[in-house]
Amino acid sequence: MKFDIVTFGSAVIDTFVDTEFNKKTNSFAYQAGSKILVHNLKSDIGGGATNTAVAFSRFGFKTGCICKIGNDNDGEDVLKMLKKEKIKFLGSITPGSTGHSIILDSKEHNRTILTFKGPGNDIKIKELPRFKTKWLYYSSVLKDSLKTQEKLAEKLKRKGTKLAFNPSEYLIKKINLSNILKLTDILILNKEEAEILQKKHKKKGNLTASLRELGPKIVVITDKNKLVYAYDGIKKYSIKPNKIKVIERTGAGDAFAAGFVAGIIANKPIQEALKLGLKEGESVIRYFGAKNKLLKLKLK
Repeated sequence: MKFDIVTFGSAVIDTFVDTEFNKKTNSFAYQAGSKILVHNLKSDIGGGATNTAVAFSRFGFKTGCICKIGNDNDGEDVLKMLKKEKIKFLGSITPGSTGHSIILDSKEHNRTILTFKGPGNDIKIKELPRFKTKWLYYSSVLKDSLKTQEKLAEKLKRKGTKLAFNPSEYLIKKINLSNILKLTDILILNKEEAEILQKKHKKKGNLTASLRELGPKIVVITDKNKLVYAYDGIKKYSIKPNKIKVIERTGAGDAFAAGFVAGIIANKPIQEALKLGLKEGESVIRYFGAKNKLLKLKLK
C-alpha cells in the first residue's frame, strides 16, 4: 500500500454540551448533587487522526489513518466515515468502547474538554500493516501508541518519509519528546504549547528559532486570532487571521495544521501554505463540528 500521507492519533466521538459559563470564576462550575439543564447536545466523530485524515483526503491526497477503536457502534461509525471519505483504515479494532470526548462549550468563551481515550493509547507496532507513505502526520497519543509513533517514524524516515507533528499541551508536559522532534520536518504548536516546550528544554529567545534547534525543519506557531508565525531557518513568515464569527473552535487546530502541511506537500511556498492553513481553519470554526466544513479543494 502506498500513500501520500498517513495520519496517526486518536479517533473519538465528540459530544458537544452547550452550557453556561461562569464569567466571575472563568470556569464551568456545577454544585455537587445538582441537576443541570443544557441548552443543546450534539455528537460528531473527532480525534486528531480522523480530523486531519479527512482534511488531507479532501485535498486529493491518498490518505491512510492509524487509530484504534472499540468493537462498538461508535467504532462502526468511525469506519463508515473513513470509508465515505475515501480514507484507508490502517489501525485496529479491539473489544471495548471507542474513545469519547465531552466538550463543555459556552460558544462565546473557551471550551473545557473531558476526554476518554479508550484504546487510542494502546496501538502496538506489530498491529500495523505494511505500507509506504511520503508523509506521516502525528497528533497526540500516549503509552504504547507513542512508542509505536517513534518506532514507525524511525523506520520510515530511513526510506525518505517526512514527518509533521502536532503535539498537545498535556503530551509536551508529560513526555520527553526529544527523539520525535529530531525526526520532525514540520512542528505545529499554539503559543502556549510552544512556550511550555521552550521552557522544558531550557531554550531562550525567539520561540520559532529556539524550537527549531530541537530538530524540526519548519516551526509553525498559532495564537488564536493573533499573528501566525512560521520559520524555516532562513526566513520568518507571518499571516494575520481574518475577523470572523466563531461558532465552535473544536478541530480548528487540526484543520489549520492539515491545511498548512497539505500546502507543503503540494510544493507551495511557506507563505501560501500559511494561507491555506488559515483558510481551512477559518472554514471549520464558522460551523459546528471538526469536519463538517473542511475544504474540498483538490491539490493533487
